[in-house]
Amino acid sequence: MSPALDAAMRRLHTALGHLETTLGRRLDGDAMRSDLEIELQVMQDDRARLATELESAAARVAQVEAAADHVERRVEGAIGTIRDVLGRADRTEPGA
Repeated sequence: MSPALDAAMRRLHTALGHLETTLGRRLDGDAMRSDLEIELQVMQDDRARLATELESAAARVAQVEAAADHVERRVEGAIGTIRDVLGRADRTEPGA
């Protein structure tokens, strides 16, 4: 082959090598971007699920607090009633 053709073939071979390298990087970048998009979607799904669970837990906490307040009022009422009964019993006992 002629020296000019040899030089052109070397340049073509070098250019093809650069093209392959660039294409490989591009494919790696696309795959990485795809992986990141999938990971982002998974995180968004997790966030939505956790937000729903948090809302549900907050509602349950509110119900438990309301029930505890109700029980507290009833216990306080019962204590008051017992004190009244005991007070009346003390006043009606002989020798009091």
